[in-house]
Amino acid sequence: MDRLLSNNEFSNEIHYQKNLRPKSFEEYIGQENLKEKMNVFIKAAKKRGEAVDHILLYGPPGLGKTTLAGVIANEMNSNLKITSGPVLEKAGDLAAILTSLEEKDILFIDEIHRLNTSVEEILYPAMEDGELDIIIGKGPSARSIRIELPNFTLIGATTRAGLLSSPLRDRFGFSHRMDYYDLDNLKKVIIRSGHILGVEVQEEGAMEVALRSRGTPRIANRFLKRLRDYSQIKGNGIITKDIAIEALSMLGVDNLGLDELDREILKSIIENYKGGPVGVETLALLLGEDKRTLEEVYEPYLVKLGFIKRTNRGRMVTDKVYEHFGIEK
Repeated sequence: MDRLLSNNEFSNEIHYQKNLRPKSFEEYIGQENLKEKMNVFIKAAKKRGEAVDHILLYGPPGLGKTTLAGVIANEMNSNLKITSGPVLEKAGDLAAILTSLEEKDILFIDEIHRLNTSVEEILYPAMEDGELDIIIGKGPSARSIRIELPNFTLIGATTRAGLLSSPLRDRFGFSHRMDYYDLDNLKKVIIRSGHILGVEVQEEGAMEVALRSRGTPRIANRFLKRLRDYSQIKGNGIITKDIAIEALSMLGVDNLGLDELDREILKSIIENYKGGPVGVETLALLLGEDKRTLEEVYEPYLVKLGFIKRTNRGRMVTDKVYEHFGIEK
């Protein structure tokens, strides 16, 4: 079962999330600094009749990297082609996509840090020189041919920028870290999404959802879908503050956006290790979770809240956790 607070997009909500995506910078809420920069770059590129320089977007999942790629394509009046690092298993897979691009098209590669080395090497001349080197044949009869590509823009997205190789990272003309949303912008996202879905969301209700959405629009929109159902059955179809609190409490999400799994992690450290420190491998074993999942999925938000400290000796909970659970230290 998919975790409600997962930042990753579920397969059964792709169409739902797609309908909520903005089409222009005017509709796109949040990331103001990034929007300002991109507006300048796009206007300059259009004025010169060129493609926008290659762009690297990094940061936690669910913040709108794919959405932003679509907005950039719309602003440039260009076609958008979407793929991901794990899908491109062979160099030929990427070569087929690159040769199908037209002038000023935008190629979006999600999870670009997961590209195979052989696939990544195809990108170097494509990004730098607009050319594609292909080897035809095998053995002594093999020969290399060079294909000229149309001017295109590569937008790479990653949640782990540190895993990108230096040669690939250096070929992006512009890179930007996408930040978690503040409550005000998240509230605006929720009200806008409610309008698109045809459900009234009161400001106080939207704020209550925003408080529990971990600064992530994807989670906020997922909550909104559940709240729409709840308000139709338990209320009058309007998402009020009370309806939001009732519905999200029923789903096990507290006022800080913690769910049962988060609480289990924190309480395990308190009850079994007196607040820590405890090694992440030991903690993963205790919880029956993969160490990488614990580090990449659960811990970031708990660290952001200031609930967990990562030390050389292991994980420790802070005084804030005791206060949140009403436990005496």
